[in-house]
Amino acid sequence: MIKLIKFTIGLTLGLLLIALPFSQFQPSSLDALETIVVQQGGRKKPLDTVAQETVARIHGATAYKHDGIVEDSMTTFMSLWLNNRDWNQAPFVLFSYRPLKEKVGLDPDQKYFSFQTLMTNQALGDVVRQAHKQDLEGEDLSRDQREALAIEDRLTLMLGSVDDNAIAVVPHPADTKGKWMGISEAEALYSTEAITPLLSNFVAMKQQFLTQPTQLPRLSPLASQLKSDLRALSPAVYPAVGAMDKEVFFNHFHPFAKAWKLYGIAFVIMLATVWIKPIELYWSAIGLFVSGVIVQSYGFLLRMQIADRPPVTNMYESVIWVGFGIAAIALVFELIYKAKYYLLAAAPLAVMCLILADSLPAVLDPSISPLVPVLRDNFWLSIHVPTIALSYASFALALGIGHVALGSYLFTPSAKSRIQLLSQLNYRVLQVGVLLLTAGIILGGIWAHFSWGRFWGWDPKETWALIALLCYLVPLHGRLVGWIGNFGISVASVAAFNAVLMAWYGVNFVLGTGLHSYGFGTGGSEWMIASVIGVDMLFVLAATARYKGWLTKLSVNPGEASASANS
Repeated sequence: MIKLIKFTIGLTLGLLLIALPFSQFQPSSLDALETIVVQQGGRKKPLDTVAQETVARIHGATAYKHDGIVEDSMTTFMSLWLNNRDWNQAPFVLFSYRPLKEKVGLDPDQKYFSFQTLMTNQALGDVVRQAHKQDLEGEDLSRDQREALAIEDRLTLMLGSVDDNAIAVVPHPADTKGKWMGISEAEALYSTEAITPLLSNFVAMKQQFLTQPTQLPRLSPLASQLKSDLRALSPAVYPAVGAMDKEVFFNHFHPFAKAWKLYGIAFVIMLATVWIKPIELYWSAIGLFVSGVIVQSYGFLLRMQIADRPPVTNMYESVIWVGFGIAAIALVFELIYKAKYYLLAAAPLAVMCLILADSLPAVLDPSISPLVPVLRDNFWLSIHVPTIALSYASFALALGIGHVALGSYLFTPSAKSRIQLLSQLNYRVLQVGVLLLTAGIILGGIWAHFSWGRFWGWDPKETWALIALLCYLVPLHGRLVGWIGNFGISVASVAAFNAVLMAWYGVNFVLGTGLHSYGFGTGGSEWMIASVIGVDMLFVLAATARYKGWLTKLSVNPGEASASANS
């Protein structure tokens, strides 16, 4: 009964934190403006989403800091759309790839550049032209060229955003799948008499913004009237009232940010339970962790309803899904074995995944886009990609447990029972990961047979998935036949994850070649990741030195050790 009470307290506290602030469930003062419907990127979305995606793609963040003030995405986008400042000179465009900046003669320490600076850079233009030439000829592009094309995309998007017709808000008269138009292009679809009230309203809204650009709530009555006018033009085509509310709520609810905060709180409480004996809040930590899983699941459900497909089609969604998989798999194991270490190992990793996805919109694009043709099979998409991602989640959880075990070898080698327990926990997670990755590879082969006409083609993604599988199969079999013991399985769970990183991140952001091009991206920092891996391998080396007794031998008898080395 006491366990149930503690669990309920933790769960209730978590749900309360999710619900705060209560105002998030009320329409905002900008609701009329945020829910204007825009046709863009193959779907209809609210203006709020357009504003967030546009600013994040160009600037790398949804908030724009300039002249000592911080603008939200809607204010910045309205300024772009209605063009109330000199955007040619504003240092707004993200350019973070240092080698390319050095190559084209820009300040490598500067992060943001103006539209004019980049457009007039001849060296950058040469790289872009060469990239297009090689792309047309079917040649692979270098990292510099892919980054240059990403800059070109940002400049194109910015140029297209500074225009009354930047967004298509005027619905097609009859066809639900027909092309929408910008405000000033409405005459191409409707008579002058039909659009005159619409244009008058838009001019009034524009004048209001130009007069008071920081007072967006004052636009709400005009925005509400503009929406009514747009709906009246084509009631059968225009989305129903309230159709955009769910997506705007999703944008502002931030379910994944709430989830990582709850995972973090659960981690701290579980850590206190382990290290401070008088504190026994194990079930409260579990309750908080469950509330994190609930809100992350709710976020997935909302995203699926908005996108009308499984949310596992790009790097952003795979990172979110892996974070969810780490938490969910750890929770299942924790409820079975009640070992505490599953949650302790999972929480930091899930937090890291969700923070990365939340803070790097220029690298991990969170926008919801239509599927490329090869992915337009919801059946295979629903089972192959989530299975592969869950295998990555299992291996990530094993990575976390492996670090706890190696830390025990390094700092508390006398804790034999804990080390033995961690090894057993880790072995079970690795088995689940191998099972899921094997199933995912086979399912991917079957899908490839239907989509590309062959089961296996040594595509980089396929090859590295197979390498990752072998990297885990070898130590598991080694453990089974007695070649390696508890320490070896801990080292393997950490070292083998580098193969998963290569299959997951390296193929998409470093190699950038192969048939899985829909997952490719730019902006990743391979040097930073290589540094993290290097530090991690030093940690493994230190644990190995402690386990093998190399450090003890050197400290106890340095003269003998030196003689041995010289011999």
